[in-house]
Amino acid sequence: MSTFIRLATLLILARAIVAIPATDVGSASCTGTISSLDDVDDAVKCTTVNINSFTVPAGETFNLKLQDGTTVNMQGDVTFAVKNWDGPLFQVSGKSITFNGNGHTFDGNGPSYWDGQGGNGGVTKPAPMMKIKISGTYMVGLLPNERNVKVKNSPARVYSVSNPAPLTMSKLTIDDSAGDAPNSKSDGKPAGHNTDGFDCSTTDLTIEDSTIHNQDDCLAINKGSNIVFQRNTCTGGHGISVGSISSDVTVSGIVIQDNTIQDNDQALRIKTKASASDSTVTNITYSGNTGTGLRQFGVLIDQSYPDTLGKPGTGVKLSDVNFIGSTNSLSVASDAMRVAVNCGSGSCTGTWDWSALKVTGGKAGPITNFSGIKNFSQ
Repeated sequence: MSTFIRLATLLILARAIVAIPATDVGSASCTGTISSLDDVDDAVKCTTVNINSFTVPAGETFNLKLQDGTTVNMQGDVTFAVKNWDGPLFQVSGKSITFNGNGHTFDGNGPSYWDGQGGNGGVTKPAPMMKIKISGTYMVGLLPNERNVKVKNSPARVYSVSNPAPLTMSKLTIDDSAGDAPNSKSDGKPAGHNTDGFDCSTTDLTIEDSTIHNQDDCLAINKGSNIVFQRNTCTGGHGISVGSISSDVTVSGIVIQDNTIQDNDQALRIKTKASASDSTVTNITYSGNTGTGLRQFGVLIDQSYPDTLGKPGTGVKLSDVNFIGSTNSLSVASDAMRVAVNCGSGSCTGTWDWSALKVTGGKAGPITNFSGIKNFSQ
């Protein structure tokens, strides 16, 4: 081969190499580091993202739009400066994501917002605080037995979950315990309000091995299917809820098992709106749950929401609600009701097996418009 031909060949190869887009070279192996919101746009081009300690400016969302398959590592705590706005404070989206909290904290500065009214009045509060729109895992850190992400002092609702594909959330901590105490703006009531732990409208979700201390629902499933809530501890709030259920939604395939519910208004609740129509709730399974210090009810199934044991609606069909497997053991306060069921006429159907439910203390509650509960008596 002549010298001219060899030079021409090398020149063509060189031009081909230069023509390869820079984003294709090593993009899967680069690491992005976030120490302020200014770093986010460049960091999320990489499939490893490390988050250092920093404060998110008031009125801004820390928004991570991740490449599929990204691993996120928290390496410090994130604090959100205070502003009365709608939020959210944090949002993450992407598919097949691994999010390692490594025991670090998202601090929402809740005491600066809390007024005992939550989303029902008072100052505007960012809600939800954390919007999760990923599939994959939002779970354990790098060290054995380490807790994952900790959320502290949410202004109002904590997690809104709408994963695009299967997601496991594990070993999380929600600590709104400071909201139990009144403050100068809450008129003697707990300052924290509407601090729901997990609001879920999704499918194929598992939440497990987590600790939640709040002043509202530990879990609220508003619609969706194939949701498992297991081995969690819920303290101080309104218990584990399916609902509230609005119109034109379906909830099915829900498993609530091996949870500990302590010092809540009730342990286990299904609440459907009296005004709702064309909705279905079916195949709800409770197994191995333990509840103590329950202030109002052990189990409450009520189709009159937002009232409690008011006039029930008939627009939500409710079926296949079972307490089976390991015993669900609940203990209620002396003036509480053990079980109350308030169905609309003809809206609760089928046979429900409650053989694995044991409730002690308190008094028997009413069971209205339904005779299909089997293997249980108050």
